[in-house]
This record gives sequence, C-alpha cells and structure tokens, in this order.
Amino acid sequence: MPTNEDFRLILDYSSDLHWMIDCASARVLYTSPAAGRKFGYGPEKSQAVADALMHDLPARIARFEAGDESRRTLRREAELEGRGGAKVPVEIESTLVHAEDGSLRLVGVVRDISERREQEAQQKRFVSMISHEFRTPLSTIDGAIQRLEMTADEADEATQKRYRKIATAVERLLGMIEEYLTPERLASIGRKRQPNEISPEALLETAAEQARLRRGAVAVQNEGLPQWLRCNPQGLRMCLDILLDNAIKYSPDGTPVVLSGRKAAEGGVELTVTDYGPPIPADELGRIFEKGFRGAGAAAVPGSGLGLYMARSVVEVHGGTLGVENMPESGKKFRIWLPLPV
Repeated sequence: MPTNEDFRLILDYSSDLHWMIDCASARVLYTSPAAGRKFGYGPEKSQAVADALMHDLPARIARFEAGDESRRTLRREAELEGRGGAKVPVEIESTLVHAEDGSLRLVGVVRDISERREQEAQQKRFVSMISHEFRTPLSTIDGAIQRLEMTADEADEATQKRYRKIATAVERLLGMIEEYLTPERLASIGRKRQPNEISPEALLETAAEQARLRRGAVAVQNEGLPQWLRCNPQGLRMCLDILLDNAIKYSPDGTPVVLSGRKAAEGGVELTVTDYGPPIPADELGRIFEKGFRGAGAAAVPGSGLGLYMARSVVEVHGGTLGVENMPESGKKFRIWLPLPV
C-alpha cells in the first residue's frame, strides 16, 4: 500500500497545483511545489490569490452544511498571473471535506488549460473554414437550381421532380450548416450533457430516406435497438449522412448499401454503414480519418478530405468511437459506437 510519503511525492511532482484551505480561517494550509514552478507563487502570494478567488466561500459552506450536496465540488475557469506577468488560463476544482478532527477543509487542484484553449481556438478556426468551404459551392448550386426551376415550364415532369430533389437536398445541407456547423455549436457538444433524446430507429430511417435520393438500394436493419438514444440529433445525423455519402460515392452503381443498428454487448449502441465497393488499401486504413486525407481511390471523386474527420470528431465528443474495417470478400463497414446512459 502507498505510504503518506508516496502520496506526498505524487503531489510534489504533479504538473497540477494542489492546495488545501482551512474553511474556519480561510488560511492556506498547503500548496504543492507546482505553485512555485509554474506561477512563481510563495506562501504570501498563494494566500492573496486564494482570498481573491474564495470570496463566495461562506455562502457556499452555509448551503453545503444545510444539505446542498451540489456545493461540495465546484469547477470554475479563471486566469492567474504566471511567471513574467503573463496570464495563464486555468481550471480550478475545489471540494469541501471534513478532516479527521471534524474541521472543514477546502481541497482542490489548479490545472493549466492553455493547451485546451488553443485546441478550442483551432477547432473554431477549422469549423469556420469548413462552413465556408461547404457554404460557397452549395450557395452556387442553390442559385443555379432556382434559375432552372424558374425556367423549367417546358421540362417534363421527371426533370422537374429531379430539380426539386436537388433543391430540397441543398436546402437541407444549408440548414444544417446554419444550425450545426458553427464553432460555438460544435464546441458545446463536448461540454454539455446531451439533453436531447431521439429514436435511433427513426434516425436510421430518416438518413436512409435521404440517401435513397442518390441510390435506391439503401437498406435499414434494426437488430434490437433501444427505444431512445441520448445524443445531439443534428450531429449524429450529419455523421450518418457523411458515411452514407461515402458509401454511395465509392461503390458501384446498383450495389446495395446497408445501414444497421443494434444494442451492442459492450453497453452501448452500434450503428454501421456497409457497402460492397472496393476495400480501403491496408496502408490507408490508419489514416482514413485524418483531416484532409484523401486516399488513392479518391483521386477522381470531388471532395475535401474533411468529411470522415468531422464525423469522427462529432462521435468522439459524444463519448463514442468511429472505426472502419474491410469486409472479408468485398466492401467495407464503418462502425459508430455510442455509450448508453447508465
């Protein structure tokens, strides 16, 4: 079993700043060496920072002692002055605990979130870029199809119907960009618990219905899906649209595409898209979800190499995984796994 000295070594060499405050006196009892290494704080500076951050401590203690367990552990983000005077974005986690003598202590950790902030900034730039890249050609198509519809009085019924299908698909994609592909919208998925629930069977049927506008042979298989799935419906729908679009583009006309779902043995839901086109080369399987990657078989197919990257990103912020495997005889299967709420 680890000794007290072992635990002290863990705290001493952690890159995070650990601390403890006596709630009765609001006095800092302990700060780990990271306070000096990362921020240049000695005891006096640590106490001054604690005083500034813990102004609401009395009210929090009162609610906690009245039985409000939601006040036991709190997280907040702030900026602290680091070495050289530069501001460092941090996450401060604090928990109210009783010591062995019955006194109340506030213990916690300060984590440097500079890297996370930079990743969020990169994500916002990326989403802005793909929103622009998608919106520009879609707007061009939208304008062209509107002109065709206005001058299609002499076109036969089948041609007019095709125009309307194109216009409907473009309107749906533009609406999805407006509703979903914004930096704030994508970032919120990973930060907030998903309050929305959707029938996974209905999700599959809706995605298949749209895909059948491009290929009639899109089948749906339900192998014991749960009645409801907690997720961001627009985000998950976009993932299925991307996978179905790839299946249609990279498999011969007339071959089937199968969209299936089942309750997985590992405590989640599995959604798969299977096609019967050429397999993915073995040396490309590990790169297929990289941003901007396009395989050798994609040379003659228009695209940006962003679709699968986006799909995996959205699945991952739901706590799931997205993978791909080649089928034994022909074709490939993309597999989404999503956790079910406990």
